Amino acid sequence: MNIKKCLNFVRKLTPYNIEKGLKYLKHFGPREFLIRLSDRVEPEEVPYGPWYEEHKATEAELAAQRNRKFAARPLISVAVPVYRTPLTYLREMIESVRGQTYSCWELCLADGSGEPEPERRALLEKYAQEDPRIRVLFLEENRGIAGNTNAALSMASGDYIGLLDHDDLLAPDALYEAAVRLQGADRPELLYTDEDKFSEGQKEHFQPNLKPDYNPDLLRSNNYICHFLLFSRELLERAGGFDGSYDGAQDYDFILRCTEQARGICHIPRVLYHWRTHAQSTADNPLSKQYAYEAGRRAIAAHLERAGLDGEVFCKKDFGFYRVRYRVEGEPLVSIIIPNKDETETLRKCLASIREKTEYRNYEIIIVENNSETEEIFAFYKEIDRRDAIRVVYWDREFNYSAINNFGARHAKGSYFVFLNNDIEVIGGDWLDELLGHCQRPGTGAVGARLYYPDDTIQHAGIIVGIGGVGGSLFVGMKRSHSGYLHKESLQQDLSAVTAACMMVGREAFLSAGGFEEKLAVAFNDIDFCLRLREKGYLVVYDPYAELYHYESKTRGPEDTPRKVRRFQSEIEFMRTRWTSILKNGDPYYNRNFSLAKWNYSLRTDGRRSAPAPGTKP
Repeated sequence: MNIKKCLNFVRKLTPYNIEKGLKYLKHFGPREFLIRLSDRVEPEEVPYGPWYEEHKATEAELAAQRNRKFAARPLISVAVPVYRTPLTYLREMIESVRGQTYSCWELCLADGSGEPEPERRALLEKYAQEDPRIRVLFLEENRGIAGNTNAALSMASGDYIGLLDHDDLLAPDALYEAAVRLQGADRPELLYTDEDKFSEGQKEHFQPNLKPDYNPDLLRSNNYICHFLLFSRELLERAGGFDGSYDGAQDYDFILRCTEQARGICHIPRVLYHWRTHAQSTADNPLSKQYAYEAGRRAIAAHLERAGLDGEVFCKKDFGFYRVRYRVEGEPLVSIIIPNKDETETLRKCLASIREKTEYRNYEIIIVENNSETEEIFAFYKEIDRRDAIRVVYWDREFNYSAINNFGARHAKGSYFVFLNNDIEVIGGDWLDELLGHCQRPGTGAVGARLYYPDDTIQHAGIIVGIGGVGGSLFVGMKRSHSGYLHKESLQQDLSAVTAACMMVGREAFLSAGGFEEKLAVAFNDIDFCLRLREKGYLVVYDPYAELYHYESKTRGPEDTPRKVRRFQSEIEFMRTRWTSILKNGDPYYNRNFSLAKWNYSLRTDGRRSAPAPGTKP
């Protein structure tokens, strides 16, 4: 534990923070509270504050932005519901809009404070008189956050509208970065940026939310889009305004409705919104708005109903995070395909865990035998073949993981395939229901599980393309009790790939993608397969609630011969040739500002800026 960070933490132990900590202790219980506390005081691998200062737009860049001539200059309205805002915060917010390098904007302020306060009114009127782009509406009464926001939206005349909270700040290049992406005919209807938090005195930037591109399953787990949100006027008209029945999570409900109807969603991978933290803000104290989390749960449930998805939504202990449990329709046959060579006891343990723990019963197990040498394993095959829905089929050529699994799939009778390593042990009885609930959803191609090493550290929590060169698993070696950056390790989300050590695929999707690539005999075949599913328009889902142990590739042996090394290098070259675009441009489910040399969402440090706006120089 970092001593400097601990001392800094102790210095912040004000009576308010101590009281907040006691409330968290009561909410989480001692064990989980201590885990979260240790996460807070552990040092950042790359400290965010200095990183932000290095990566924000320079004065020279801001000057160049002010001079840029755009072919299209869409008017962007910034809508702000004002409610009893401290004058300092209000002034700073307005100045952050006036300081934008893109000048074609209007600021629409709807004051729903519902109380006479001459100083605030005078300040707003002064700004409106000084700058014709600033418009103010004084409401006779407070209409609630949704109603006040709708009042601000009603004032907007722009082609696009952005939402800004009354005490937050925009980076000076926020609207410029949006305008860059609104050139040409094929404009996205919804845009969002990365964000961070800042302390009251603007002395410290911290807790960045560096987001992936549009990720529907992550959005059902957490309102990760949040700030800064921009949308077209046409999308607003189709989706409708804010709904007061979701106050506290009114933005979550609105975002879900917008994503359902948007023609094009664009993520801008730059920190362009700063969320102020103070004692009453949700940013600093999630306990201050506990009613909001139930509203968020209801918003997700309504979204699922509109989408025709049968799922139940639960609030997680971490505030603002959710779990969706999708109900299995009917009892389709699931074929579990397990390659095996020797390893009698390993296979025996795997099969026993499936039979003894799996709650879903309509499955078959296909063991693909591949050149075993011991009498013991063939005796075991004789013992289990054609019993308890187990069949043994024989692949008599050299080891080729892709070909072996394709061979097993040809013998499978099920509507869904589970590709499972022989060194897997089931933990939770609902693992198959979890995978199947996702896999039955229209548009889902593959679903992967959360896998642990025997010491209860993470072996697999999804795969990011580009990590380690071609692709690698997230959070490897992290303690099972922890949940990683913004709880990503424990959230349902879409990713570019998951491991085939435990992966469910629908038969139709498997055939559509053409099965596993047999030119990839050992490495990267699951990544390649998932990327081909993605090319077909399917989602690849990581489900952390399907939990299993993985004893890690006992069958194949080490990659320590010259032949194996050459084969591995050729498979790397195959992937680099086939997937040049994603390896060059970055995994859309992983923010470009994260390192590819790490697997824990550490900030990247190779270059001052990793994601410049299109048409600009870094």
